[in-house]
Amino acid sequence: MSPRSARLARLSRSVTFSACHRLHSKSLSDEENLKLFGKCNNPNGHGHNYKGRKLISILAHGIDPVSGMVMNLTDLKEYMQEAIMEPLDHKNLDKDVPYFSEVVSTTENVAVFIWDSLQKLLPQGILYKVEVHETEQNVVVYKGEESVVR
Repeated sequence: MSPRSARLARLSRSVTFSACHRLHSKSLSDEENLKLFGKCNNPNGHGHNYKGRKLISILAHGIDPVSGMVMNLTDLKEYMQEAIMEPLDHKNLDKDVPYFSEVVSTTENVAVFIWDSLQKLLPQGILYKVEVHETEQNVVVYKGEESVVR
């Protein structure tokens, strides 16, 4: 393969944001919520230092032969600031982020929110996955899937 041939690469950038939330579904009774979510259903909420790693994929894109990059990291940093840090950092997800007024603020749904927010800013087809670390043990990976068969 010559140096000018298309080479595919994935680029990632990490950010960390802090937020609080309460796991509570309006579709369930208080007793059912407590049983399902346990201490995470605390009426006063609880907090996390979320570490999110967004992987930018090549999909139909390769390493640009002129710049040598998949994407300029300065641009990616700005997109992540707008899509993640501004709406989520140091916020009460349930009270400060309109998306979560009707959606339970699980890490799965945080990953979907981040995916949707980044998709609006990034070039089409470049986002590969969103990986959100709620704790050292709990990680959610979302790749834009719309539905699953159960």
